[in-house]
Amino acid sequence: METYNQRSIRTIQGASSQETYQDTALGLVSCQSFPAIVGTADMMLKSAGVHLVGYEKIGSGHCTAIVRGGIADVRLAVESGVQTAEQFGQLVSSLVIPRPYPNLDRVLPITTRFTKLMQEGNYSRLSNQAIGLVETRGFPAMVGACDAMLKAADVHLAAYEKIGAGLCTAIIRGSVANVAVAVEAGMFEAERIGELNAVMVIPRPLDEMEQTLPLASCWIEEREPLNLPVNIKEKEQVAEIEVLRLPDLTKLPTKVQEELWNDE
Repeated sequence: METYNQRSIRTIQGASSQETYQDTALGLVSCQSFPAIVGTADMMLKSAGVHLVGYEKIGSGHCTAIVRGGIADVRLAVESGVQTAEQFGQLVSSLVIPRPYPNLDRVLPITTRFTKLMQEGNYSRLSNQAIGLVETRGFPAMVGACDAMLKAADVHLAAYEKIGAGLCTAIIRGSVANVAVAVEAGMFEAERIGELNAVMVIPRPLDEMEQTLPLASCWIEEREPLNLPVNIKEKEQVAEIEVLRLPDLTKLPTKVQEELWNDE
């Protein structure tokens, strides 16, 4: 699956550089919940060799996951996404556009967003950890849920997302077990304070999923360049032995006088 997905991504990037979309398609699935759209996008990525461009939020709680890939792959991914969104009870609409016209890609944010994210060269200290999302209607309920989740398990608050209509989503990261415990605690606290709208736990997020989720600046680290010496030449240290040469006494300009010692 991963090899096929990577091959599909290279095909899309090559097509983008040549501005030809003969063999690619555009897929969109819309929901009325941020956790639901993240879970839908995760299922779309894992069901077919598609490329997650990102999410588009237009207010009133409407979120759209956008994918690109081969026509057959996009159709399969959108079908899986629709089924997932229906299970959450949050499906709004879906769309598949085979061979989108190039002008559509230049105007709408449906092609280059993910490529730009990958070229920034930053990485997160929370990468390769499970993702938990708790969505509430109202900011106080979300803050209370965050506090309960951080106190219930060893998790980190990665960021929060607002999508309109009073919907706020807290995003936490940690091990699968800790995230599951924390989300459960956050659910009870959100219901006690206000209104709980949706929850989601993603045990093994893909790299594309992590790149498209919001992340607080405190967790982002810039990659430092690795300075390596160029043209390393090993210098052989040769121990030089100095030989002390005595002068030839027969060739000295002065004569050596012998001193006679007389014993008294």
